[in-house]
Amino acid sequence: MLDKVDVLIIGAGASGAAVAYSLAETKMRIVCLEQGDWPKSSEFPSTGRDWEARQMGDFDVSPNRRGRVLDYPISEENSPIKIANYNGVGGGTVLYAGHYPRFHPSDFRVKSLDGVGDDWPIDYKTLEPYYAENDRHTGVSGLAGDPAYPPKQPMMPPLPLGTSGAVLGRGLNKLGYHWWPSDSAIATQDYEGRAKCINLGHCTSGCAQGAKASTDITYWPEAIRAGVELRTLCRVREITVGPDGMASGAIYYDGRGREIFQPAEVVIMACNGVGTPRIMLNSKSERFPNGIANSSGQVGKNLMFHPYARIFGYFDQDMDGHRGPNDCIWSQEFYETDRERGFVRGWTYEFTRGQGPVMAAVQGAGTGRLPWGSDHHAAYRRLFRHRAGMVAICEDLPEEHNTVTLDPVLKDAHGIPAPKIDYTLSENSRRMLDFAVERGTEILKAAGAHDVGFEKPLRGGGWHLMGTARMGKDPARSVVNEWGRSHDVKNLFVVDGSLFVTSAGVNPTCTIQALALYVADNIKKRLATLFD
Repeated sequence: MLDKVDVLIIGAGASGAAVAYSLAETKMRIVCLEQGDWPKSSEFPSTGRDWEARQMGDFDVSPNRRGRVLDYPISEENSPIKIANYNGVGGGTVLYAGHYPRFHPSDFRVKSLDGVGDDWPIDYKTLEPYYAENDRHTGVSGLAGDPAYPPKQPMMPPLPLGTSGAVLGRGLNKLGYHWWPSDSAIATQDYEGRAKCINLGHCTSGCAQGAKASTDITYWPEAIRAGVELRTLCRVREITVGPDGMASGAIYYDGRGREIFQPAEVVIMACNGVGTPRIMLNSKSERFPNGIANSSGQVGKNLMFHPYARIFGYFDQDMDGHRGPNDCIWSQEFYETDRERGFVRGWTYEFTRGQGPVMAAVQGAGTGRLPWGSDHHAAYRRLFRHRAGMVAICEDLPEEHNTVTLDPVLKDAHGIPAPKIDYTLSENSRRMLDFAVERGTEILKAAGAHDVGFEKPLRGGGWHLMGTARMGKDPARSVVNEWGRSHDVKNLFVVDGSLFVTSAGVNPTCTIQALALYVADNIKKRLATLFD
């Protein structure tokens, strides 16, 4: 058996890195277990011309399609939206686009404002200093003054609008709609040892330039220098419970397949909204027959995605193609509730550039826009570098029947039950998606697009995994309290997207990391009474 550590963190992604960095100043002995390995920038698809093919292979966002030994399979037949994640140091931040908005103040009060979901036990003001701290550490580019938010100050100038941003912005102006340069976790200047973006445009397959702020190059180097131990190739099976009802540590398999028990005084879950409930549900004991810290029955329930609509069009003029980061501007014109639309809550439009040469051909052929025969090459020239559009990041409401459970048959390489996803798209989400497509089509046509198309919901759009170990003050309706500590197990904490009470209409990574810093700060402030 290994020596007991003070803090054991499970997962080295967005939240695990942030909480490790923050707690390192305590000089406690901190160990983080990560089932994946360190990503190597020299192996990212963006280093070669086959980058698009590899985005559909060993760097696919779907663990089921990647099928690496470091991944775990996911049973997702009962969901129209499929899971996207990455297992390795940095987690999903290795493959995310770097789109980096904050929640709105209203997102913490949806029950009070709109009568749906639940209010958070904290508010925007509580998280605001942690948003600012995380922005500084991450290195956020953007433009101050966005009327959609309280005042905030990005670290660097915004990403260039490019042709796509300028053209789409003019379309929004014609309709009188809000738009603003995107907040992005991509460096537009050299920042803290990271080189600035050089517009490779391959952001979602790993940034070989190092301009994108994945946590393997931001939080983790500092945490390790401060004394945190990060062990890779360590797949956790379960959290163990001692006779006193406290978490006693974790059982994991190392890179050689050996079963190892790591005892700990404090255990912190940071495995995302699918991985965290999977381990908690698999951590069964006499005291917790339905999984650790699950007396409420809420572990694995209220799974939220962001149902995505993609709206795109083709322009006569030459656009950016795939050059430059994926997103350039956003619009939150339809963010807050307007019941005349036929649904509650809203979404963010993230405006996107075009496709790479291979995807322009593949999707063009699949939609009939790229025929075989004498017009093939001329048609291709009308598609490639002529497409731009947007995605609508639609708020998902928490519903108990949307769940992560343990599959009774499917297992990973070490025999641990795979997560099973059961998810139904709500009527509210369907109406929101329809409305977003209608307005998006109008925006594109106002910008000069023709041949407008859409996809809704994006089948592979399950990037944002939220809500399956929610925070709250009522132990009967939540898994952890208002500062991330389990109601049932006083030395067990959750810091990832599982905490979310509602999903908001924005990408969650910025808020996940602010929450991780907030939980870490509460742990530090309460060290003398942490288990009271």
